[in-house]
Amino acid sequence: MTWPSLAQLVVFLGALVAITKPLGAYMANVFRGERTFLSRPLAPIEKAIYRICGIDPAIEQTWTTYAAATLIFGLVNFVLFYALLRLQGSLPLNPNGFGTAHAPSGSIPITPDLGFNIAISFMTNTSWQSYPGEMTLSHFAQMTGIAVQSFTSAAAGIAVAVALIRAFVRERTGYLGNFWVDLTRGALYILIPLSFLGALFLCSQGVIQTLGHNRAITTMEGARQTIPMGPLASQESIKLLSSDGGGYFNANSAHPFENPTPLTNLVEMLLMLAVPTGMTYTFGRLVNDQRQGWTLFAVMLVFFAGGSLVVTLSEQAGNPVLSAAGINSMPSLGQPGGNMEGKETRFGIGGSALFSVTSTATSDGAVNSSHDSFTPISGLVQIFNLTSGEVIFGGVGTGIVSMIFIVVVTIFIAGLLVGRTPEYLGKKIEAKEMKMVMLSFVATGATILVFAGATFLVELPKSSYWNPAGALTENLTNLGAHGLSEVLYANASAVATNGSAFAGLNANSPWFNVTLGVEMLIGRFLVIIPALAIAGSLALKKRLAATGGTMPTHGPLFAALLLGTIILVTALTFFPALSLGPIAEHYLMHLGTTVR
Repeated sequence: MTWPSLAQLVVFLGALVAITKPLGAYMANVFRGERTFLSRPLAPIEKAIYRICGIDPAIEQTWTTYAAATLIFGLVNFVLFYALLRLQGSLPLNPNGFGTAHAPSGSIPITPDLGFNIAISFMTNTSWQSYPGEMTLSHFAQMTGIAVQSFTSAAAGIAVAVALIRAFVRERTGYLGNFWVDLTRGALYILIPLSFLGALFLCSQGVIQTLGHNRAITTMEGARQTIPMGPLASQESIKLLSSDGGGYFNANSAHPFENPTPLTNLVEMLLMLAVPTGMTYTFGRLVNDQRQGWTLFAVMLVFFAGGSLVVTLSEQAGNPVLSAAGINSMPSLGQPGGNMEGKETRFGIGGSALFSVTSTATSDGAVNSSHDSFTPISGLVQIFNLTSGEVIFGGVGTGIVSMIFIVVVTIFIAGLLVGRTPEYLGKKIEAKEMKMVMLSFVATGATILVFAGATFLVELPKSSYWNPAGALTENLTNLGAHGLSEVLYANASAVATNGSAFAGLNANSPWFNVTLGVEMLIGRFLVIIPALAIAGSLALKKRLAATGGTMPTHGPLFAALLLGTIILVTALTFFPALSLGPIAEHYLMHLGTTVR
């Protein structure tokens, strides 16, 4: 590991710790309904929204009503976005003619299955993209579809997290708050102001913001080239803040129009982590025990820092096959060394490795390099981040929910060991809570493995609608261990609502568009619905006072137990698949062998 890479990691972690407390405290004040420095300009807007939409903010909801509101909101978003995608050729702000008879050569038509996949992807905050955005979507679809979905899906995730947290401090009540109020406050007071500031900063650094046509230029060699244009800065900011990650360009944050400098690269990573890290402090503030929030933050940070070190070291070590051939891969004044395949020279190995861990740990899915070109050990870390269940900071809102799930499992295991009914924050953890947590874990884990296996096993008629290529495995540019890693990564990315991919997989086919869409729904709503069911159960219980026999859920001992539980749960579920994928590929690479 080079000194610049280490220095970048240290500076980044320091900045991350510095923003966690102030942002977390601000979000806690927002959801407590307390005045903030933005209350004066935004409170009238909030009241107007309630009046126009017929919402009474004083009326609270049970968990079933809260869940129904969440589902209805998602369904309406899906239907409207799907219609927008299919009709974009007849809508305004489409200077390039996408979806019309005059669409440019090379553009991608939005078929029913692709439209389904895109609409599900952004409604579930996944942002899976099996198409080049600059050659598929109009400015109108980008702004009123994708950018708006980034706000709404993220705000819905925050609302669910806040409802679950409230359940720990409420007693003898079936009410969790009002979904529409939590949704409005999350978008109005948190996401919109932060994204506005982020967009202004990105514009100042060279990220473009225009509604103009694509531009045709003549290169220095005399060739003609089309430069795609669009409203990037506004979309780039919210895609990072919301854990959405869908890039305007197919190259995502590797494109200089989206991420032009090492400074923007650092800020974009902070934007991805800002709300998920802040939510740990918000959690501690809302349950009136800040030690609880810092304990969760510490566990997440250990995984994040450890993964970043492993990926950076692995990429800096380079490919042993090249070293065995006599190619010098050591860093020097004349070369960065290591594995620079698929990476932008303006970010280097350190900036690319850190960005990849950030995007897979936060379920954001933005990329500034090709994950398919990383070494197998780096791919292992990326897949681990996805399959761990969004507990390494995770998505906006859903990250803290997933961490609470794993805390419940940890406390239940500890309770079994000492023969005591497990408690967390004064609430007994009983059979109903454990059933809901296990439903989420089993459903999401099984979905990844079953659909990944089905890709290799299911035989569909050749040249049929479902299988136009003739074989599902023909969508893979690599077979053997790496091909398995590509499919496993894609399915894990869908269920983890992440949206990034190993680029060697061509996923724009009916099979992948439909199955990955279904997986996104499972990964999103079989976390949200069990979380709200748990919240409803906890809110009805009496809060118990801590006694001498109560297990402390803060401090180094509990943090170590929580770390071990995360590793154990992930390893038991996915170790066989990981052994056949990135682990096998690592040993084959060191043997200089390729298995096809």
